[in-house]
Amino acid sequence: MENYLEINKNSWNAKVEPHLKSDFYFVDEFLKGRTSLNSIELELLGDIKNKSILHLQCHFGQDSISLSRMGAKVTGIDLSDKAIEAGKDLARQSGTDTEFICSDVYNLPTVLDQKFDIVYTSYGTIGWLPDLEKWAGVINHFLKPEGKFIMAEFHPVVWMFDDDFTKVAYNYFNEKPIVETYEGTYADQSAPITQQYVMWNHSLAEVLDNLIKKGMQLKTFQEFDWSPYPCFRHVDEFEKGKWRIPQFGNKIPLVYALMAQKHNLR
Repeated sequence: MENYLEINKNSWNAKVEPHLKSDFYFVDEFLKGRTSLNSIELELLGDIKNKSILHLQCHFGQDSISLSRMGAKVTGIDLSDKAIEAGKDLARQSGTDTEFICSDVYNLPTVLDQKFDIVYTSYGTIGWLPDLEKWAGVINHFLKPEGKFIMAEFHPVVWMFDDDFTKVAYNYFNEKPIVETYEGTYADQSAPITQQYVMWNHSLAEVLDNLIKKGMQLKTFQEFDWSPYPCFRHVDEFEKGKWRIPQFGNKIPLVYALMAQKHNLR
């Protein structure tokens, strides 16, 4: 899929306007001070005041701005130029000094010359990347010695099922690109957009092994039987801000989170 970046950039550009208007992203409340960060990642982040943070695949930067509000110096990057434009506008309206750069993950070392205390990414990010060895190398490249990588992501078990969660439709392992066309968007199923996209499923072993190979030491790994987002077609809110797929209940993991630390100078 040599043209996957172009396909996915067009897809994410199409999402920006409906996402800004959606209840899912609660932009009005966000601008009044509501954080976009969840308990899962907040627990791993801890006190980040005066820390430098690189936020990979930030969309239009709500998490980036939320991290800035906590006292960090934040740089958010994303493939979508429209998302980056929206992020800059949200930062201006929020009164933060959050910086935004339009770049795909793999090309970032050629456009950004800086090292960070923390590299952060969350929810629905790595599925857009074909090569996790290269991804882990980028993370290592941007971390200071002893710097931390913090990640929260949807569990790969979830991506095995069809959209209605009636059958196993996809391979747990990274077998090949998944090329599909989707109507609407996870934030607004009725949005009048039709998008082609290219994704890859990544097993937990693929994630962890590549981080370790690139000089990261795993400090914390957690799995959760709930999602902080109602982004799937069929979910129930069993507690405030916590969703599950009804027929599975608490029987499968929906999210995992980890913290790894750079432990050498490679």
